[in-house]
Amino acid sequence: MSDSGKRRPSLVADKRYGGKTKPRSGGGRGGNGGGKRTPPRKPAPRKTATRRAPARRSPRKKRNPLVAFVLSIFGWVFGLIWRVLWRLGAVSAALVILAAGISGLTMPPLDELYDGRIRGSVTMLDDQGQTFAWRGDQFGGMVSADTVSPHLKNAIVATEDKRFYRHFGVSPRGIASAIRINLSEGRGPLSGNGGSTITQQTAKLLCFGQSYDPTVWDSEAAYEADCRESTLMRKAREAIYAMGMEMRYSKDDILTLYMNRAYLGEGTRGFEAASQRYFGKSAANVTPAEAAMLAGLLKAPTRYAPTNNLQRSRDRASVIVRLMEDQGYLSHASAEDAIAHPAQLSQRAQTQSGGYFADWIMSSTPDFLTSKTTEDVLLTTTLDQRLQKAAEEAVEWVFDEKVREGSNAQAAVVVMSADGAVRAMVGGRDVSGGGVFNRATQALRQTGSSFKPFVYATALELGFHYNDVVEDSPLTIDIPGSGPWSPENYDHQFRGPVTLEEALMKSLNIPAVRVATEVGLENVRKIASDFGIESDLAAGPALALGASESTLVEMVGAYAGILNGGSSVTPYGLKEVRLQGDSDPLMGSEGGIGERVIREDAARELIYMMRQVVTRGTGTRAGLDDREIAGKTGTTQAARDAWFIGFSADYVAGVWMGYDDNTPLTGVTGSGLPAEIFHEVMARVHEGLPVHELPMLHPAPEPARNLAGQPSGGGNPQRLDNVIERALKDIFGLR
Repeated sequence: MSDSGKRRPSLVADKRYGGKTKPRSGGGRGGNGGGKRTPPRKPAPRKTATRRAPARRSPRKKRNPLVAFVLSIFGWVFGLIWRVLWRLGAVSAALVILAAGISGLTMPPLDELYDGRIRGSVTMLDDQGQTFAWRGDQFGGMVSADTVSPHLKNAIVATEDKRFYRHFGVSPRGIASAIRINLSEGRGPLSGNGGSTITQQTAKLLCFGQSYDPTVWDSEAAYEADCRESTLMRKAREAIYAMGMEMRYSKDDILTLYMNRAYLGEGTRGFEAASQRYFGKSAANVTPAEAAMLAGLLKAPTRYAPTNNLQRSRDRASVIVRLMEDQGYLSHASAEDAIAHPAQLSQRAQTQSGGYFADWIMSSTPDFLTSKTTEDVLLTTTLDQRLQKAAEEAVEWVFDEKVREGSNAQAAVVVMSADGAVRAMVGGRDVSGGGVFNRATQALRQTGSSFKPFVYATALELGFHYNDVVEDSPLTIDIPGSGPWSPENYDHQFRGPVTLEEALMKSLNIPAVRVATEVGLENVRKIASDFGIESDLAAGPALALGASESTLVEMVGAYAGILNGGSSVTPYGLKEVRLQGDSDPLMGSEGGIGERVIREDAARELIYMMRQVVTRGTGTRAGLDDREIAGKTGTTQAARDAWFIGFSADYVAGVWMGYDDNTPLTGVTGSGLPAEIFHEVMARVHEGLPVHELPMLHPAPEPARNLAGQPSGGGNPQRLDNVIERALKDIFGLR
């Protein structure tokens, strides 16, 4: 029968007081089993805690009702502001994240962003196929965070953004630090240090996804300046775009973009181009010292370019090496080794050869293949880097040793082959040149007596000979519209009858004018023009004395025509144009030997006469001991220009000296410093070359002359009489 109706006693655990209790006898519920019950132990008396009297509180002061009211108003306002601000902050953060997400979704694939150049590049090769100059933005090829040297990757991160792999695109700590530095240095908060992360810098390099549009920006420079502008709105946009990049691409993807788009001086875009430019090696193979130097360019590419100031670049690299050590990328021993053995420029980067020559090539090649190219173009040229170095060293030596300190005189040099191929060019006493005024190709200067060979070339072509006689005596010519003109010799002396050879050898002015008028000024102008002197030639008899202007490269080209036997040449420096990666040329040379101007016999006779200038005349300082040199000096009125142009059997060279502002030279004529520069150039140019004879006339020994200047036997007396007769008629007819 169930006992569920009965109330069950509650279960109570045995109380234990430390003593041993006796077990109950029997097992009946509620019974004592007949055993003796142990009397319950009295509980120990409870200790009553002593109550401490409550501290007496000072009576609360009543707050002034007006103050309480004001405080309550302020509290309510601040509370309201706080509630509004944190809600606005939350909404703003959500909007920023949303904007960053949308920005990230609209970004193109990574491989479309590596090469961000607007224009292409031009790489110039010398006659041996070696690179000597670059123009435009060079892009050496795509590199990635995985393929570059680990030292380079570490140097970039250590220098530009040490928390790159830990932030979300923006570094609030970095921005705050940059603002503090800017304010402490007296600049605006956004001027100077920007606190930008690598991601933000990459966003700026991408111009936040905007491509160059000529209808929006006036120029590419304006476009780039707009992309780099630092304003509050621009910084906000930069931050959003950077966060979008972090959502769209991985950290290494962003670093790869940065390494390919950063400008690193000398026209290089990306670390591969810069590594090739400065060290002649791939960015995958740079050492810690080289990596530090490359990373140092990021702060100020032009200022820290090692080709501008190698020591400054090395000092900057040492700072970066220490950063790499501090951040654990380099051991102390490796850092010390990198500082003790700084990066060295490649031989090609050190020479910086052919700056003026490269500028000339750029200006003389169609601009769609040079300054406006959108492709990477290779130009193969005629430059000989050995000869270029020889010309540069010669100019530097003469100015160091022969020119007074403080002089602002300038000089230009051109070295050319007989077919018109320009082998070397120096456009000023700053021999490295590049991007400045090129006096070899741009300066139109009066040619002085260096023009006289074309007067005698005309005479020889028309049947005169080196030993024909002309009068060196007072001469006055009535020039219509100008009145009488009386040319004078440099020394104001008259020598009577002289041969054409002697007249050229001593650079006599009066005989040159007589010969020019005898053969016809129009014929002289035509011969000079056909030889390549394209500048406007004087119409009057002063033409014979070099009153016309020309450039040095034109004059040297004209002399090359004399050396090659009388055929014109077009000076040229470009041999071939190709697109990078293509084997077929787009175009070839547009220069070289042209049509014949004078007979070869006349050219050989003229070379003989010019040889006498160097051996016995005004150009003796230009001669070389081991080979034949022919040439001609030239000095203009008031010595504003001084020239020497001449040649060996192998090369033609020309030198011009003067001031850019036409100030007269002091104590300088063509037979002086220009002849010495020519000598120094040609001595270096011919060093180690075999000796060749000039292609000139070798006349039989000249017969003895009587007191009247007539040959005592042999020769061609009839010819001489005719020349004298024509000269006398010319004199009396012109007076």
